[in-house]
Amino acid sequence: MAAFRLLLGLAGLMGAAGVALAAASAHGGDASRLASASAMLLFHATAILGTIALLARGLLHGGIGLVAAFGFVIAATLFAGDLTVLQYAGHSLFPYAAPTGGTLMIVSWLAVTLAAVVPKR
Repeated sequence: MAAFRLLLGLAGLMGAAGVALAAASAHGGDASRLASASAMLLFHATAILGTIALLARGLLHGGIGLVAAFGFVIAATLFAGDLTVLQYAGHSLFPYAAPTGGTLMIVSWLAVTLAAVVPKR
């Protein structure tokens, strides 16, 4: 399925960016924002892989599961992107970008829960 392949590619990019931000955090001065950004990318890259695996096995409602997986991509990108831009450029992506990403992460996790309990058609 094309959506699965796209999500797999995005999860790989998120994982690579997460490792790069972890390295930058470890080698930079006051880079605690980068550590948080790294963690969110790495955790949610793994969550995307797990969601895809569950979808492929038919254990999640397909539509809701896909929404959750894409939500993880958007949410982690907003959150990590905002913290990274703030660290390096001194300003936010846009007002409330990180909290919006964080809220979307929560919503995406709730969507995984919903995808697990809603009967498949």
